[in-house]
Amino acid sequence: MPTIRPPFHFVPLPAARSTKKPRSDGRTMIVDDGLPLAYARDLVALGGAYIDLAKIKTGTARLYPRAQLVAKLKLYKRNRIQPFLGGQFHEYVFAMQGEAALSKYYAESLALGFEAIEISDNTVPLTDAQRRRQIRAAVAAGLIVYGEVGSKDTLSNPRLLIGQAEACFEAGAALVLVEAAELVVNGRLRTKTIDLLRKHLDMSRVMIELPGPWIPGVRSCDIEDMKKALVNAVGPNLNLANVAPSSIIDTEATRTGLGTAGPPRQA
Repeated sequence: MPTIRPPFHFVPLPAARSTKKPRSDGRTMIVDDGLPLAYARDLVALGGAYIDLAKIKTGTARLYPRAQLVAKLKLYKRNRIQPFLGGQFHEYVFAMQGEAALSKYYAESLALGFEAIEISDNTVPLTDAQRRRQIRAAVAAGLIVYGEVGSKDTLSNPRLLIGQAEACFEAGAALVLVEAAELVVNGRLRTKTIDLLRKHLDMSRVMIELPGPWIPGVRSCDIEDMKKALVNAVGPNLNLANVAPSSIIDTEATRTGLGTAGPPRQA
């Protein structure tokens, strides 16, 4: 069959941008907060080439009809998109039923078709020992673990973030997600924190979360400004998390210079 050319094929995309999946960097994670299955199908048909991970937000998985959740996970995986459970569900089970219940959580995750989960302490604080123990237990159960560091409620010392990230990696986490609330103040990017992360961590294994309206003072224009600032600071192949499904194409446009930030700066 003849190759179908993309629209405006004569306009080249930046060579620095990763275009083939699975990507080792430049990954984009969307937040699925209960997308209907038909919406997810259309989303994947349109922008699946630009989506690498899909977070099933908080504890929303508990509220799905089982067949719908299983079908959605299969859809994502067929299109090389890794679905995973948001960390606040793990926190909920730990807070309400204790650490002994987590083995059931891991078993049910695998039975449904999840291969990965997030472990965080946004609302239920973890000690370093608990963080390591929980990550190791999930890995031992056969799950890929993404460790989140930082808090929505209390800002950490940036060096503490690095220590938490290193603890996650030592325990077996495949990726570390940096909580967006740690990276913005009054809607603006904390560039010194980003610089420190880049200096001390392998950024191919770190995902930077975008903020959302759940963080006080953050507006939609602030999210767009942060996207631009991150791409300018780190480059088009930064790992970007918490992207709204409706903005997946626009986010890729920002990465490639086709968005409102304009063409990449010339050296």
